[in-house]
Amino acid sequence: MTRALKWMTLALFSYVLAAFLARPDPAAVIRNTLVPHIQWTREFLFMLVAILGTTISPYLFFWQAAQNAEQDAYWRQRLIGRPQRAIERELRAATRDVNAGMFFSNAIMFFIILTAASTLHAAGITNVETAADAASALKPLAGPWSAALFTAGLVGTGILGVPVLAGSAAYAVAEAAAWRAGMDEKVHTARHFYGVIALAMIVGMLLNFSHVNPIRLLIWAAVINGLLAPPLIVIILVVCNNSAVMGIHRNGRGLNILGGLAAAAMFLAAAALIYSWMA
Repeated sequence: MTRALKWMTLALFSYVLAAFLARPDPAAVIRNTLVPHIQWTREFLFMLVAILGTTISPYLFFWQAAQNAEQDAYWRQRLIGRPQRAIERELRAATRDVNAGMFFSNAIMFFIILTAASTLHAAGITNVETAADAASALKPLAGPWSAALFTAGLVGTGILGVPVLAGSAAYAVAEAAAWRAGMDEKVHTARHFYGVIALAMIVGMLLNFSHVNPIRLLIWAAVINGLLAPPLIVIILVVCNNSAVMGIHRNGRGLNILGGLAAAAMFLAAAALIYSWMA
């Protein structure tokens, strides 16, 4: 399943082409990327926490941990009797996989923001209620090809995101309830695990037919992720520095510094947003 999801990520590169077809001003892109315009308003903080919550989402912690745990069990069976360097090679491959995923996911997010900023925002269109509205609004502004590519990216993102979201929810619930879980399990051996996946899919489908604004719902979900992520990052850092859990593979100084900076930045953004609500 992991390999299939990786191939499906190729659909996300349509956002890159859509951004170039939108013909943004290169000087403005460089200037606003390197020197962001910060506003200490409630709306700005709200979107800042949403972007941070989309970048570092708690559900990805569960998905990544469960995926690595399943792969670890698989490789333990295959690496029985093999030297330690074989295990180290697999760990390095996992590190490259995670680093590549982080780089490309943030790059795609950048091009999505660039496309929307250089077309919709530039034209004063800031109240988009559905993904279809965004794609249709792009057509007269950036041309039919940019709109078609943006639509293809939306479809690809949906197909890619649904199994990850449903699966991560199932992993989180199953681990909390001590249920048997795993994508390699049969349905009859992990009924509760697959039941949560089915329930999540049904709820998502029903929301599609409701009158809820999906864009607003996504933003609020991202904000909630941004509020929940900082303490989870701290917990992960504590676990990753515990020799009883990690053995010789504990975090290095560089990872601890980067993780601490990420947690601090998200704590400050979340605290600022909460303060703006209370004030």
